[in-house]
Amino acid sequence: MTEVSHSTLFILNNRIMKKIVILILVFATLIGCSKDSDPENTNNVMIRLLNISQYDFENITVNTSTGNVNFENIRSGQKSEYKIFDVAYRYAYVQLHIDGVTYTYQPYDYFGEEPLENGNYTYLLNVNPQGQAGNVTLNLIRE
Repeated sequence: MTEVSHSTLFILNNRIMKKIVILILVFATLIGCSKDSDPENTNNVMIRLLNISQYDFENITVNTSTGNVNFENIRSGQKSEYKIFDVAYRYAYVQLHIDGVTYTYQPYDYFGEEPLENGNYTYLLNVNPQGQAGNVTLNLIRE
């Protein structure tokens, strides 16, 4: 009779262990999925940057009125990953560096502007270092 009990106990433990392993795998998968870079995430305002200049951008900061969001360095012709913004407009404060020189796009305010609807957007960024200091242009594309 003890052999049957051990056999039954082994089967039950085996089933429990399989369920625990499955739960761990599901949990790890959910934790590993970052909504910051999910381009299909349309329940938020998702913005990425596209460097359309001939220069590499470093230390990029974007502020759409809710705080600074830092982006990785973006080489000429390259784009960043999407970032989530609580609120954003068709333009934003942008600060970036090219060869140690700071360039800024400074909006006056957002008066009269409508917040962007949830979805994916790209800020196209260009710089003319030969122009006045801070000569950054920004254009919005809805995707």
